[in-house]
Amino acid sequence: MWSKPFNNFSILNKVLIGIALLIIAAYVAPYFLLGEDAHIRVHDNMDSNIVWYKLLAESGQIFTLTDTHLPNVINGLPRSALPSGFDAMVWMYALFDPMTAYAIGQTLMRLAAFFGMYFLLKHHAIRSDKQQVVCIGAALAFALLPFWPSGMLSIAGLPLALHCFLMIRREGKSAKIYYWITLGLIPFFSNFVLSFVFFLAVMGLVWLIDWIRNKRSNWVFFSAIAMMATIYIVKNYLLIFSMFFESGFTSHRNALDLGHNSFERSMELTLENFLYGHTHDLAEQFLIILPVIGFAFALAAYRNIKPYWLLSLFCFNFLLSLWYAFWYWEGWRIVKDNVMVANTFNFARIHFFDPAIWYICFALALAIIWKHMRLGKIIAIVLIVAQCYHLFPLNEENKYSEFDTPTFKEFYAEPLFEEVKEYIGEDPSSYRVVSIGMHPTIAQYNGFYTLDTYNNSFPLEYKEAFREVVAGELEKSPSLENYFDTWGGRLYMYVAEHGENYLFTKDRNDPIEKLDINTTALKELGGDYILSAVPIENYVELGLTLESEFEKADLPWEIFLYRVD
Repeated sequence: MWSKPFNNFSILNKVLIGIALLIIAAYVAPYFLLGEDAHIRVHDNMDSNIVWYKLLAESGQIFTLTDTHLPNVINGLPRSALPSGFDAMVWMYALFDPMTAYAIGQTLMRLAAFFGMYFLLKHHAIRSDKQQVVCIGAALAFALLPFWPSGMLSIAGLPLALHCFLMIRREGKSAKIYYWITLGLIPFFSNFVLSFVFFLAVMGLVWLIDWIRNKRSNWVFFSAIAMMATIYIVKNYLLIFSMFFESGFTSHRNALDLGHNSFERSMELTLENFLYGHTHDLAEQFLIILPVIGFAFALAAYRNIKPYWLLSLFCFNFLLSLWYAFWYWEGWRIVKDNVMVANTFNFARIHFFDPAIWYICFALALAIIWKHMRLGKIIAIVLIVAQCYHLFPLNEENKYSEFDTPTFKEFYAEPLFEEVKEYIGEDPSSYRVVSIGMHPTIAQYNGFYTLDTYNNSFPLEYKEAFREVVAGELEKSPSLENYFDTWGGRLYMYVAEHGENYLFTKDRNDPIEKLDINTTALKELGGDYILSAVPIENYVELGLTLESEFEKADLPWEIFLYRVD
Protein backbone atom coordinates (compact mmCIF):
# COMPACT_ATOMS: atom_id res chain seq x y z
CA MET A 1 0.00 0.00 0.00
CA TRP A 2 2.72 2.46 1.01
CA SER A 3 4.56 1.98 -2.31
CA LYS A 4 1.60 3.12 -4.41
CA PRO A 5 2.49 6.85 -4.43
CA PHE A 6 5.83 5.91 -6.02
CA ASN A 7 4.59 3.48 -8.69
CA ASN A 8 4.45 6.02 -11.52
CA PHE A 9 7.94 7.42 -11.00
CA SER A 10 10.34 7.29 -13.93
CA ILE A 11 13.80 5.84 -13.42
CA LEU A 12 15.25 9.37 -13.61
CA ASN A 13 12.88 10.58 -10.91
CA LYS A 14 13.81 7.67 -8.67
CA VAL A 15 17.50 8.41 -9.16
CA LEU A 16 16.99 12.11 -8.39
CA ILE A 17 14.92 11.30 -5.30
CA GLY A 18 17.66 8.92 -4.20
CA ILE A 19 20.25 11.68 -4.58
CA ALA A 20 18.01 14.08 -2.64
CA LEU A 21 17.67 11.56 0.19
CA LEU A 22 21.44 11.10 0.31
CA ILE A 23 21.86 14.87 0.62
CA ILE A 24 19.30 14.93 3.45
CA ALA A 25 21.17 12.04 5.10
CA ALA A 26 24.40 14.02 4.90
CA TYR A 27 22.58 17.05 6.35
CA VAL A 28 21.43 15.17 9.46
CA ALA A 29 24.53 12.95 9.76
CA PRO A 30 26.28 15.14 12.40
CA TYR A 31 23.52 14.38 14.91
CA PHE A 32 24.20 10.64 14.64
CA LEU A 33 27.98 10.76 14.12
CA LEU A 34 28.79 13.36 16.79
CA GLY A 35 25.99 12.67 19.25
CA GLU A 36 26.25 14.99 22.25
CA ASP A 37 29.35 16.58 20.72
CA ALA A 38 27.14 18.14 18.04
CA HIS A 39 26.39 21.86 17.98
CA ILE A 40 22.67 22.66 17.96
CA ARG A 41 20.54 25.75 18.40
CA VAL A 42 20.36 27.31 21.86
CA HIS A 43 17.54 29.86 21.44
CA ASP A 44 14.11 28.30 21.94
CA ASN A 45 15.72 24.88 21.85
CA MET A 46 18.42 23.93 24.38
CA ASP A 47 17.28 26.82 26.58
CA SER A 48 13.72 25.48 26.70
CA ASN A 49 12.00 22.77 24.67
CA ILE A 50 14.58 20.02 25.03
CA VAL A 51 14.48 20.32 28.80
CA TRP A 52 10.67 20.54 28.82
CA TYR A 53 10.51 17.18 27.04
CA LYS A 54 13.10 15.66 29.36
CA LEU A 55 11.43 16.93 32.54
CA LEU A 56 8.06 15.66 31.43
CA ALA A 57 9.42 12.27 30.35
CA GLU A 58 10.99 11.83 33.81
CA SER A 59 8.14 13.32 35.82
CA GLY A 60 5.66 10.48 35.90
CA GLN A 61 3.04 13.05 34.84
CA ILE A 62 2.97 12.44 31.08
CA PHE A 63 -0.74 11.73 31.32
CA THR A 64 -2.93 13.39 33.92
CA LEU A 65 -6.59 14.35 33.97
CA THR A 66 -6.00 17.41 36.13
CA ASP A 67 -3.56 20.30 35.90
CA THR A 68 -1.13 18.96 38.48
CA HIS A 69 2.14 20.67 39.33
CA LEU A 70 5.74 19.63 38.74
CA PRO A 71 7.80 20.57 41.82
CA ASN A 72 11.12 20.83 39.91
CA VAL A 73 10.31 24.30 38.55
CA ILE A 74 9.10 27.52 40.30
CA ASN A 75 7.87 25.53 43.33
CA GLY A 76 5.24 23.88 41.15
CA LEU A 77 4.96 24.41 37.40
CA PRO A 78 1.44 23.68 36.09
CA ARG A 79 1.43 20.51 33.99
CA SER A 80 -0.47 22.37 31.22
CA ALA A 81 2.62 24.53 30.60
CA LEU A 82 4.44 21.50 29.17
CA PRO A 83 3.78 19.49 25.99
CA SER A 84 0.86 17.09 25.69
CA GLY A 85 1.24 13.48 26.68
CA PHE A 86 0.08 12.66 23.16
CA ASP A 87 3.04 14.52 21.66
CA ALA A 88 5.28 12.05 19.82
CA MET A 89 8.42 13.94 20.87
CA VAL A 90 7.58 13.36 24.53
CA TRP A 91 7.67 9.63 23.93
CA MET A 92 10.89 9.84 21.96
CA TYR A 93 12.46 11.48 25.02
CA ALA A 94 10.92 8.80 27.21
CA LEU A 95 12.36 6.00 25.04
CA PHE A 96 15.73 7.49 24.08
CA ASP A 97 18.36 9.76 25.53
CA PRO A 98 17.72 13.45 24.67
CA MET A 99 20.27 13.76 21.86
CA THR A 100 19.09 10.58 20.15
CA ALA A 101 15.48 11.72 20.41
CA TYR A 102 16.50 15.07 18.96
CA ALA A 103 18.32 13.44 16.03
CA ILE A 104 15.35 11.21 15.22
CA GLY A 105 13.03 14.21 15.33
CA GLN A 106 15.24 16.21 12.98
CA THR A 107 15.37 13.33 10.50
CA LEU A 108 11.61 12.75 10.49
CA MET A 109 11.01 16.48 10.08
CA ARG A 110 13.17 16.73 6.95
CA LEU A 111 11.81 13.58 5.35
CA ALA A 112 8.25 14.84 5.86
CA ALA A 113 9.25 18.23 4.46
CA PHE A 114 10.82 16.68 1.35
CA PHE A 115 8.09 14.21 0.44
CA GLY A 116 5.29 16.57 1.43
CA MET A 117 6.56 19.37 -0.79
CA TYR A 118 7.38 16.96 -3.62
CA PHE A 119 3.91 15.39 -3.68
CA LEU A 120 2.26 18.78 -3.33
CA LEU A 121 4.14 20.18 -6.33
CA LYS A 122 3.87 17.01 -8.41
CA HIS A 123 0.12 16.52 -7.99
CA HIS A 124 -1.16 20.07 -7.66
CA ALA A 125 1.27 22.64 -9.05
CA ILE A 126 3.60 21.22 -11.73
CA ARG A 127 2.08 18.11 -13.27
CA SER A 128 4.27 17.96 -16.36
CA ASP A 129 6.50 14.87 -16.27
CA LYS A 130 9.19 16.90 -18.00
CA GLN A 131 9.44 19.32 -15.07
CA GLN A 132 9.65 16.85 -12.19
CA VAL A 133 13.26 17.90 -11.68
CA VAL A 134 11.84 21.22 -10.51
CA CYS A 135 9.51 19.48 -8.05
CA ILE A 136 12.30 17.34 -6.61
CA GLY A 137 14.78 20.24 -6.47
CA ALA A 138 12.38 22.66 -4.78
CA ALA A 139 11.34 19.94 -2.32
CA LEU A 140 14.96 19.21 -1.44
CA ALA A 141 15.66 22.90 -0.88
CA PHE A 142 12.60 23.12 1.38
CA ALA A 143 13.81 20.10 3.37
CA LEU A 144 17.20 21.75 3.95
CA LEU A 145 15.74 24.85 5.59
CA PRO A 146 16.95 25.76 9.10
CA PHE A 147 13.57 24.89 10.58
CA TRP A 148 12.92 25.74 14.21
CA PRO A 149 13.86 22.33 15.69
CA SER A 150 11.10 22.04 18.27
CA GLY A 151 8.42 22.87 15.72
CA MET A 152 8.72 19.37 14.22
CA LEU A 153 5.98 19.20 11.55
CA SER A 154 4.37 22.50 12.57
CA ILE A 155 6.09 24.14 9.58
CA ALA A 156 7.85 21.28 7.78
CA GLY A 157 4.65 19.22 7.63
CA LEU A 158 2.34 21.86 6.15
CA PRO A 159 2.91 20.82 2.49
CA LEU A 160 2.29 17.17 3.36
CA ALA A 161 -0.96 18.02 5.14
CA LEU A 162 -2.07 20.28 2.28
CA HIS A 163 -1.36 17.56 -0.28
CA CYS A 164 -3.45 15.03 1.67
CA PHE A 165 -6.35 17.44 2.07
CA LEU A 166 -6.33 18.40 -1.60
CA MET A 167 -6.31 14.75 -2.66
CA ILE A 168 -9.25 13.97 -0.37
CA ARG A 169 -11.04 17.06 -1.67
CA ARG A 170 -10.45 15.94 -5.25
CA GLU A 171 -11.09 12.21 -4.92
CA GLY A 172 -13.81 12.19 -2.26
CA LYS A 173 -14.81 8.72 -1.12
CA SER A 174 -12.25 7.11 -3.44
CA ALA A 175 -9.34 8.89 -1.70
CA LYS A 176 -6.62 6.48 -0.64
CA ILE A 177 -6.50 5.38 2.95
CA TYR A 178 -2.91 6.58 3.41
CA TYR A 179 -4.07 10.20 3.03
CA TRP A 180 -6.35 9.71 6.01
CA ILE A 181 -3.69 7.91 8.03
CA THR A 182 -1.18 10.69 7.34
CA LEU A 183 -3.64 13.38 8.45
CA GLY A 184 -4.30 11.33 11.56
CA LEU A 185 -0.60 11.07 12.43
CA ILE A 186 0.53 14.67 11.76
CA PRO A 187 -1.15 16.11 14.91
CA PHE A 188 1.07 13.94 17.11
CA PHE A 189 4.17 15.48 15.52
CA SER A 190 3.08 19.12 15.34
CA ASN A 191 1.76 22.00 17.38
CA PHE A 192 -1.87 23.05 17.00
CA VAL A 193 -1.59 26.59 18.38
CA LEU A 194 1.56 27.47 16.42
CA SER A 195 0.35 26.76 12.89
CA PHE A 196 -2.30 24.11 12.40
CA VAL A 197 -5.10 26.12 13.99
CA PHE A 198 -4.61 28.58 11.12
CA PHE A 199 -4.12 25.81 8.58
CA LEU A 200 -7.38 24.08 9.52
CA ALA A 201 -9.17 27.43 9.45
CA VAL A 202 -7.95 27.91 5.86
CA MET A 203 -9.08 24.38 4.96
CA GLY A 204 -12.48 25.16 6.45
CA LEU A 205 -12.66 28.33 4.36
CA VAL A 206 -11.82 26.31 1.22
CA TRP A 207 -14.61 23.87 2.06
CA LEU A 208 -17.07 26.74 2.59
CA ILE A 209 -16.12 28.40 -0.72
CA ASP A 210 -16.54 25.07 -2.50
CA TRP A 211 -19.98 24.68 -0.94
CA ILE A 212 -21.08 28.15 -2.03
CA ARG A 213 -19.57 27.84 -5.51
CA ASN A 214 -20.74 24.29 -6.30
CA LYS A 215 -24.09 24.49 -4.50
CA ARG A 216 -23.28 21.21 -2.75
CA SER A 217 -21.09 20.22 0.17
CA ASN A 218 -18.09 17.94 0.04
CA TRP A 219 -18.72 16.07 3.26
CA VAL A 220 -15.73 13.78 2.80
CA PHE A 221 -13.43 16.79 2.70
CA PHE A 222 -15.24 18.27 5.69
CA SER A 223 -14.85 14.98 7.57
CA ALA A 224 -11.09 15.07 7.03
CA ILE A 225 -10.93 18.61 8.46
CA ALA A 226 -13.13 17.61 11.41
CA MET A 227 -11.05 14.48 12.06
CA MET A 228 -7.78 16.36 12.26
CA ALA A 229 -9.29 19.12 14.41
CA THR A 230 -10.74 16.53 16.78
CA ILE A 231 -7.38 14.79 17.16
CA TYR A 232 -5.75 18.12 17.98
CA ILE A 233 -8.43 18.90 20.57
CA VAL A 234 -7.99 15.51 22.22
CA LYS A 235 -4.22 15.82 22.11
CA ASN A 236 -4.32 19.28 23.74
CA TYR A 237 -7.11 18.55 26.20
CA LEU A 238 -5.15 19.84 29.19
CA LEU A 239 -4.06 23.09 27.51
CA ILE A 240 -7.56 23.79 26.20
CA PHE A 241 -9.09 23.09 29.60
CA SER A 242 -6.63 25.45 31.30
CA MET A 243 -7.29 28.18 28.71
CA PHE A 244 -11.07 28.15 28.70
CA PHE A 245 -12.07 26.67 32.04
CA GLU A 246 -11.07 27.02 35.66
CA SER A 247 -7.45 25.89 35.84
CA GLY A 248 -6.58 26.80 39.41
CA PHE A 249 -4.23 29.62 38.43
CA THR A 250 -4.19 32.85 36.45
CA SER A 251 -1.59 32.59 33.72
CA HIS A 252 1.05 35.27 33.28
CA ARG A 253 -0.22 35.47 29.68
CA ASN A 254 -3.27 37.32 30.98
CA ALA A 255 -0.95 40.25 31.71
CA LEU A 256 0.81 40.31 28.35
CA ASP A 257 1.15 43.82 26.98
CA LEU A 258 2.66 43.25 23.54
CA GLY A 259 2.07 45.45 20.54
CA HIS A 260 3.20 49.05 20.88
CA ASN A 261 4.99 49.50 17.56
CA SER A 262 4.41 52.69 15.62
CA PHE A 263 2.93 52.61 12.12
CA GLU A 264 6.37 53.34 10.66
CA ARG A 265 8.00 50.52 12.63
CA SER A 266 5.22 48.16 11.58
CA MET A 267 5.87 48.93 7.92
CA GLU A 268 9.60 48.31 8.47
CA LEU A 269 8.80 45.00 10.18
CA THR A 270 6.58 44.03 7.25
CA LEU A 271 9.45 44.44 4.82
CA GLU A 272 11.92 42.74 7.16
CA ASN A 273 9.73 39.66 7.48
CA PHE A 274 8.89 39.60 3.75
CA LEU A 275 12.53 39.83 2.70
CA TYR A 276 14.29 37.88 5.45
CA GLY A 277 11.69 35.96 7.45
CA HIS A 278 11.41 35.32 11.18
CA THR A 279 13.88 33.38 13.33
CA HIS A 280 11.35 30.56 13.76
CA ASP A 281 10.38 30.22 10.08
CA LEU A 282 13.42 31.18 8.03
CA ALA A 283 12.96 30.50 4.31
CA GLU A 284 16.25 32.02 3.11
CA GLN A 285 14.37 33.64 0.23
CA PHE A 286 16.24 36.92 -0.19
CA LEU A 287 19.39 35.91 -2.03
CA ILE A 288 18.04 33.60 -4.77
CA ILE A 289 14.31 32.93 -4.50
CA LEU A 290 13.08 36.53 -4.62
CA PRO A 291 15.22 37.42 -7.69
CA VAL A 292 14.07 34.21 -9.41
CA ILE A 293 10.43 35.08 -8.79
CA GLY A 294 11.00 38.63 -10.03
CA PHE A 295 12.68 37.33 -13.18
CA ALA A 296 9.82 34.87 -13.74
CA PHE A 297 7.30 37.71 -13.54
CA ALA A 298 9.30 39.69 -16.10
CA LEU A 299 9.58 36.65 -18.38
CA ALA A 300 5.86 35.96 -18.03
CA ALA A 301 5.04 39.54 -19.02
CA TYR A 302 7.39 39.32 -22.01
CA ARG A 303 5.83 36.01 -23.14
CA ASN A 304 2.31 37.25 -22.38
CA ILE A 305 1.78 34.53 -19.77
CA LYS A 306 -0.57 35.03 -16.84
CA PRO A 307 1.03 33.32 -13.78
CA TYR A 308 -2.09 33.54 -11.62
CA TRP A 309 -0.98 31.12 -8.92
CA LEU A 310 2.52 32.52 -8.64
CA LEU A 311 1.20 36.07 -8.36
CA SER A 312 -1.53 35.07 -5.90
CA LEU A 313 0.82 33.19 -3.58
CA PHE A 314 3.45 35.92 -3.80
CA CYS A 315 0.89 38.56 -2.78
CA PHE A 316 -0.51 36.27 -0.10
CA ASN A 317 2.94 35.99 1.49
CA PHE A 318 3.23 39.76 1.51
CA LEU A 319 -0.14 39.99 3.23
CA LEU A 320 1.04 37.46 5.81
CA SER A 321 4.06 39.66 6.53
CA LEU A 322 1.78 42.69 6.77
CA TRP A 323 -0.52 40.89 9.21
CA TYR A 324 2.41 39.62 11.28
CA ALA A 325 3.97 43.07 11.57
CA PHE A 326 0.76 44.95 12.30
CA TRP A 327 -0.29 42.48 14.98
CA TYR A 328 2.28 44.37 17.08
CA TRP A 329 1.03 47.78 15.96
CA GLU A 330 -0.13 50.11 18.76
CA GLY A 331 -3.48 50.51 16.99
CA TRP A 332 -4.41 46.95 18.00
CA ARG A 333 -4.13 47.73 21.70
CA ILE A 334 -7.77 48.78 21.92
CA VAL A 335 -8.75 45.26 20.82
CA LYS A 336 -6.15 43.46 22.94
CA ASP A 337 -7.09 45.46 26.03
CA ASN A 338 -10.75 44.50 25.70
CA VAL A 339 -10.71 40.99 24.20
CA MET A 340 -8.73 38.54 26.32
CA VAL A 341 -8.06 35.98 23.59
CA ALA A 342 -6.56 38.71 21.37
CA ASN A 343 -4.09 39.47 24.15
CA THR A 344 -3.18 35.92 25.20
CA PHE A 345 -3.16 34.19 21.79
CA ASN A 346 -0.64 35.19 19.13
CA PHE A 347 -2.62 35.51 15.90
CA ALA A 348 0.54 36.70 14.13
CA ARG A 349 1.83 33.13 14.04
CA ILE A 350 0.06 32.53 10.76
CA HIS A 351 3.38 33.76 9.31
CA PHE A 352 4.59 30.17 9.87
CA PHE A 353 3.00 29.52 6.45
CA ASP A 354 5.77 31.62 4.84
CA PRO A 355 8.42 28.95 4.09
CA ALA A 356 6.05 26.53 2.36
CA ILE A 357 4.58 29.32 0.25
CA TRP A 358 8.01 30.64 -0.73
CA TYR A 359 9.09 27.24 -2.02
CA ILE A 360 5.88 26.71 -3.94
CA CYS A 361 6.52 30.11 -5.53
CA PHE A 362 10.13 29.11 -6.19
CA ALA A 363 8.98 25.97 -8.02
CA LEU A 364 6.35 27.83 -10.04
CA ALA A 365 8.91 30.47 -11.05
CA LEU A 366 11.41 27.79 -12.07
CA ALA A 367 8.72 26.06 -14.14
CA ILE A 368 8.14 29.29 -16.09
CA ILE A 369 11.87 29.67 -16.71
CA TRP A 370 12.16 25.97 -17.67
CA LYS A 371 9.37 26.16 -20.23
CA HIS A 372 9.55 29.65 -21.69
CA MET A 373 13.23 30.54 -21.87
CA ARG A 374 16.04 29.43 -24.11
CA LEU A 375 18.34 27.19 -22.07
CA GLY A 376 15.65 27.41 -19.39
CA LYS A 377 16.14 23.81 -18.27
CA ILE A 378 19.82 24.37 -17.55
CA ILE A 379 19.18 27.71 -15.83
CA ALA A 380 16.45 26.17 -13.63
CA ILE A 381 18.73 23.32 -12.57
CA VAL A 382 21.58 25.73 -11.82
CA LEU A 383 19.25 27.85 -9.66
CA ILE A 384 18.09 24.77 -7.73
CA VAL A 385 21.68 23.73 -7.11
CA ALA A 386 22.56 27.28 -6.05
CA GLN A 387 19.74 27.42 -3.49
CA CYS A 388 20.62 24.00 -2.06
CA TYR A 389 24.30 25.00 -1.96
CA HIS A 390 23.26 28.11 -0.04
CA LEU A 391 21.15 26.10 2.42
CA PHE A 392 23.33 23.09 3.17
CA PRO A 393 25.92 25.01 5.27
CA LEU A 394 23.05 26.22 7.47
CA ASN A 395 22.84 22.80 9.12
CA GLU A 396 23.12 23.21 12.88
CA GLU A 397 26.57 21.68 13.29
CA ASN A 398 28.14 23.98 10.73
CA LYS A 399 26.17 27.10 11.63
CA TYR A 400 26.54 27.02 15.40
CA SER A 401 30.12 25.78 15.45
CA GLU A 402 30.99 28.92 13.48
CA PHE A 403 29.14 30.97 16.10
CA ASP A 404 31.30 29.22 18.71
CA THR A 405 28.34 28.22 20.86
CA PRO A 406 28.69 25.20 23.19
CA THR A 407 27.94 21.69 22.00
CA PHE A 408 25.06 19.77 23.53
CA LYS A 409 27.45 18.10 26.00
CA GLU A 410 29.21 21.36 26.83
CA PHE A 411 25.99 23.31 27.28
CA TYR A 412 24.43 20.98 29.85
CA ALA A 413 27.84 20.08 31.38
CA GLU A 414 26.57 17.14 33.43
CA PRO A 415 29.88 16.19 35.12
CA LEU A 416 30.36 19.76 36.35
CA PHE A 417 26.90 20.10 37.82
CA GLU A 418 27.17 16.65 39.38
CA GLU A 419 30.14 18.01 41.34
CA VAL A 420 28.01 20.93 42.53
CA LYS A 421 25.27 18.56 43.70
CA GLU A 422 27.82 16.38 45.50
CA TYR A 423 29.29 19.44 47.22
CA ILE A 424 25.89 20.59 48.48
CA GLY A 425 25.31 17.03 49.64
CA GLU A 426 21.53 17.15 49.99
CA ASP A 427 18.70 15.79 47.91
CA PRO A 428 18.02 18.42 45.19
CA SER A 429 14.34 18.41 46.12
CA SER A 430 15.23 19.84 49.55
CA TYR A 431 16.66 23.13 48.27
CA ARG A 432 16.05 25.63 45.46
CA VAL A 433 18.52 27.36 43.15
CA VAL A 434 18.59 30.22 40.63
CA SER A 435 21.15 30.84 37.89
CA ILE A 436 23.02 33.97 36.83
CA GLY A 437 24.78 34.22 33.49
CA MET A 438 23.31 30.90 32.38
CA HIS A 439 19.95 29.63 31.22
CA PRO A 440 18.08 28.02 34.15
CA THR A 441 17.28 25.01 31.96
CA ILE A 442 20.91 23.91 32.42
CA ALA A 443 20.28 23.46 36.14
CA GLN A 444 16.89 21.87 35.41
CA TYR A 445 18.46 19.40 32.97
CA ASN A 446 20.89 18.38 35.71
CA GLY A 447 18.20 17.67 38.27
CA PHE A 448 18.20 20.90 40.30
CA TYR A 449 14.93 22.40 41.49
CA THR A 450 14.88 25.96 40.14
CA LEU A 451 12.97 29.11 41.04
CA ASP A 452 13.78 30.64 37.64
CA THR A 453 12.59 29.27 34.33
CA TYR A 454 11.52 29.82 30.75
CA ASN A 455 8.01 28.56 29.96
CA ASN A 456 5.00 29.50 27.87
CA SER A 457 2.68 29.77 30.84
CA PHE A 458 2.96 29.93 34.61
CA PRO A 459 1.06 31.61 37.45
CA LEU A 460 0.93 35.41 37.22
CA GLU A 461 1.14 35.50 41.01
CA TYR A 462 4.55 33.80 40.87
CA LYS A 463 5.80 36.19 38.20
CA GLU A 464 4.89 39.14 40.42
CA ALA A 465 6.68 37.56 43.39
CA PHE A 466 9.76 36.79 41.31
CA ARG A 467 9.83 40.36 40.02
CA GLU A 468 10.58 41.56 43.54
CA VAL A 469 13.81 39.56 43.42
CA VAL A 470 15.14 41.24 40.27
CA ALA A 471 13.39 44.63 40.55
CA GLY A 472 16.63 46.46 41.30
CA GLU A 473 18.31 45.21 38.11
CA LEU A 474 15.20 45.88 36.02
CA GLU A 475 15.15 49.49 37.22
CA LYS A 476 18.67 49.95 35.86
CA SER A 477 17.67 48.76 32.37
CA PRO A 478 14.45 50.13 30.77
CA SER A 479 14.73 47.58 27.95
CA LEU A 480 14.93 44.64 30.36
CA GLU A 481 12.11 46.08 32.44
CA ASN A 482 9.91 46.38 29.36
CA TYR A 483 10.92 42.86 28.26
CA PHE A 484 9.95 41.41 31.64
CA ASP A 485 6.76 43.39 32.20
CA THR A 486 5.20 43.20 28.74
CA TRP A 487 6.08 39.55 28.06
CA GLY A 488 8.03 37.90 30.86
CA GLY A 489 8.15 34.32 29.60
CA ARG A 490 11.74 34.22 30.86
CA LEU A 491 11.78 34.38 34.64
CA TYR A 492 15.54 34.95 34.78
CA MET A 493 17.89 36.48 37.30
CA TYR A 494 18.41 39.50 35.06
CA VAL A 495 21.59 41.55 35.26
CA ALA A 496 21.38 45.00 33.68
CA GLU A 497 24.97 44.97 32.42
CA HIS A 498 24.40 41.56 30.82
CA GLY A 499 21.21 42.53 29.02
CA GLU A 500 19.58 39.58 27.25
CA ASN A 501 22.81 37.61 27.14
CA TYR A 502 22.77 34.40 29.15
CA LEU A 503 25.91 32.58 27.97
CA PHE A 504 28.82 33.68 30.13
CA THR A 505 31.50 31.03 29.83
CA LYS A 506 34.79 30.96 31.71
CA ASP A 507 36.44 32.72 28.76
CA ARG A 508 34.17 35.75 29.22
CA ASN A 509 33.08 35.98 32.82
CA ASP A 510 33.95 39.46 33.99
CA PRO A 511 32.60 39.99 37.50
CA ILE A 512 29.39 41.84 38.31
CA GLU A 513 30.53 44.87 40.25
CA LYS A 514 27.21 45.71 41.88
CA LEU A 515 24.36 43.26 41.68
CA ASP A 516 21.04 44.74 42.82
CA ILE A 517 18.82 41.82 43.75
CA ASN A 518 16.49 41.36 46.73
CA THR A 519 17.89 38.35 48.54
CA THR A 520 15.17 38.61 51.20
CA ALA A 521 12.51 38.14 48.52
CA LEU A 522 14.59 35.32 47.04
CA LYS A 523 14.73 33.61 50.42
CA GLU A 524 10.98 34.01 50.85
CA LEU A 525 10.48 32.17 47.54
CA GLY A 526 12.61 29.37 48.97
CA GLY A 527 15.91 30.28 47.33
CA ASP A 528 18.92 28.62 48.93
CA TYR A 529 21.71 28.85 46.34
CA ILE A 530 22.78 30.93 43.36
CA LEU A 531 24.65 29.20 40.55
CA SER A 532 26.51 32.03 38.88
CA ALA A 533 28.65 31.83 35.75
CA VAL A 534 30.40 35.06 36.79
CA PRO A 535 31.81 36.33 40.12
CA ILE A 536 29.60 38.69 42.15
CA GLU A 537 31.83 41.31 43.78
CA ASN A 538 29.27 42.66 46.26
CA TYR A 539 28.04 39.24 47.42
CA VAL A 540 28.74 40.03 51.09
CA GLU A 541 26.53 43.14 50.96
CA LEU A 542 23.75 41.02 49.46
CA GLY A 543 23.89 38.52 52.29
CA LEU A 544 25.47 35.77 50.24
CA THR A 545 28.27 33.37 51.09
CA LEU A 546 30.65 32.15 48.43
CA GLU A 547 30.68 28.40 49.04
CA SER A 548 33.01 27.20 46.29
CA GLU A 549 34.02 27.43 42.63
CA PHE A 550 33.71 24.60 40.12
CA GLU A 551 35.44 24.14 36.79
CA LYS A 552 36.41 21.38 34.35
CA ALA A 553 38.97 21.83 31.60
CA ASP A 554 36.78 20.39 28.83
CA LEU A 555 33.59 22.28 29.76
CA PRO A 556 32.85 25.98 29.14
CA TRP A 557 31.43 27.02 32.51
CA GLU A 558 33.01 28.15 35.73
CA ILE A 559 30.38 27.92 38.43
CA PHE A 560 30.46 30.19 41.47
CA LEU A 561 28.20 28.69 44.14
CA TYR A 562 26.69 31.27 46.50
CA ARG A 563 24.53 30.36 49.51
CA VAL A 564 21.66 32.70 50.38
CA ASP A 565 22.04 33.39 54.12
